[in-house]
Amino acid sequence: MNTKYRDLIEQTFYFPQEEFKLEDSELQFHGIDLMALVEKYGAPLKFTYLPKISENINRAKEWFKNAIEEHDYKGKYNYCYCTKSSHFEHVLNEALSNDIHIETSSAFDINIVQKLKKTGKLSKDAYVICNGFKRDQYISNIADLLNDGHKNCIPIIDNYEEIDLLSEKINDPYKIGIRIASEEEPKFEFYTSRLGIGYKNIVPFYNKKIKDNPDVELKMLHFFINTGIRDTAYYWNELNKCLKVTSILKRYVRVWIALILEVDSQLKILLLLNMTTNIWYRK
Repeated sequence: MNTKYRDLIEQTFYFPQEEFKLEDSELQFHGIDLMALVEKYGAPLKFTYLPKISENINRAKEWFKNAIEEHDYKGKYNYCYCTKSSHFEHVLNEALSNDIHIETSSAFDINIVQKLKKTGKLSKDAYVICNGFKRDQYISNIADLLNDGHKNCIPIIDNYEEIDLLSEKINDPYKIGIRIASEEEPKFEFYTSRLGIGYKNIVPFYNKKIKDNPDVELKMLHFFINTGIRDTAYYWNELNKCLKVTSILKRYVRVWIALILEVDSQLKILLLLNMTTNIWYRK
């Protein structure tokens, strides 16, 4: 059998896609002549189509708006842009034009947050969700943001030492989240299940380090699977474990749950569901 590259593309991707069209045998993307761009700037070429960012953000908001109304959901929905998706100013400006919040992953992300606040592009009341492994500079920058009065900065605890490290530098009581380590099969280059606190250790960790600690308040459980939200038995099994842990913790404290939803290959968003009743996801 003589297999062509086109055969591989057609079985890998869903075509036709609304963004792409052929005009006089030339590929168009949202009406942009891609060959003209290549002839002008060369190849390989990567560019960002800014309207798609706002389109995806508002599409996700619409999903949750509809589901909230249908299920009479009493909680709230907040959209957080993950700065690691793109740190470019023009991309962040486009995302922030849609009344959103921010998720950070490293120390210099906090510097970006500080600049966005100074220029008035990010509200002092916006949520800043601090994810990722926290080295010394990241810890210091998070502490600076909280000590400057940004009370909605929420560090997501990724290991057993981070609460103590943060508390050494943060002046006042602060809110935290806990990242749940998924039991993911180690077949990805970036094996995510090594990150976070294991399901079975969440409640003991809460009782030991948080429950009677006057410096911290648990506000969130963070749940992430590298493959994104897909309709597989594996995904729903992992989500079910997350919900069981959440239901146990709700006996002690009102917490949120955070899910990562991959809208497309260019944009990942953090969905914060205020856990007042049930959790649901509607595609």
